[in-house]
Amino acid sequence: MPWKGIKDPYKIWLSEIILQQTRVEQGTAYYERFIASFPTIEELAAADETLIFKHWEGLGYYSRCRNLIKTAKYISYDLGGQFPQTKEGLLSLKGVGSYTAAAIGSFAFGLPLAVVDGNVMRVLSRLLGIDEPIDKLAVKKKFEQLATEMLGDNDPAIFNQAIMDLGATVCKPKKPLCAECPLQKNCVALKLGKQEHWPVKSQKIRQRHRYMYYLILQADNSLLIRQRKAKDIWQDLHEFVLLEKDEPVDEKELKELSNWDVKAAKQKLINISELHQHQLTHQKIHCRFIHIQIEKKIALKDYHWIEKNDLMNLAFPRLISRYLDLHFL
Repeated sequence: MPWKGIKDPYKIWLSEIILQQTRVEQGTAYYERFIASFPTIEELAAADETLIFKHWEGLGYYSRCRNLIKTAKYISYDLGGQFPQTKEGLLSLKGVGSYTAAAIGSFAFGLPLAVVDGNVMRVLSRLLGIDEPIDKLAVKKKFEQLATEMLGDNDPAIFNQAIMDLGATVCKPKKPLCAECPLQKNCVALKLGKQEHWPVKSQKIRQRHRYMYYLILQADNSLLIRQRKAKDIWQDLHEFVLLEKDEPVDEKELKELSNWDVKAAKQKLINISELHQHQLTHQKIHCRFIHIQIEKKIALKDYHWIEKNDLMNLAFPRLISRYLDLHFL
């Protein structure tokens, strides 16, 4: 991991924000791309927001990107480019919670703050035999307290990195390598044979299904798009004309959608895509794209026309960008 062992708070902060809700394997390439384009927090703060969102495209959880922009501007313009060096100061930053504050504080400034992520909670739940759901706020607070007590007077950065690495490489979610674990003699889970039982999680939240039908209206070499502004998934990203339904439509209704009224403009159906599905944390998107060629540009509230060649400069939800990669770019 390119950020491992570094002391630069900007790079630590950036890596931690990217890795929230993102696997290391995926996040590493994004981190390297961000550092190449924005080597300092001042350059990130000064960059065009459209370009930043384009760099983030595909990572999901776009509130992270909005917070990234706000925090970069705040640190650069209000704090003179200097990160806060206290827990309270770090927690005041947009998008920074107790975990990220502890990571920046301990790794960059040597503050005695315990970093508690999923790996750490897994190690502690098995080591101490904690049979409480780790996704409950009160239980997370309990783990933070336990980890802080274990931190002691040792180097916090070394302790945090060690326990995180132990969870990532030895005390793994499935088939942990207990024979290689330096804590095996004191592990409650190993003694009881309950390694696969801990950590405990609450019952999963019921998944919502959404049915989206995108009309790709094309006039000459231009396409009609908008930027999503509602407090919903994909806020600030771009999309085509959206018709969202409560239930999936049948073939008859799909034909009616493809004959959508474009205010007397002559139209020609180019293609109706196969079904595309996209999994979010608690939502599953079912989508089809309906590509329609129209004779002249029309006006539609909140939408605007853009040249096809300029699509690559804008950030779209991963569901749409995959389709664009195949059919337009």
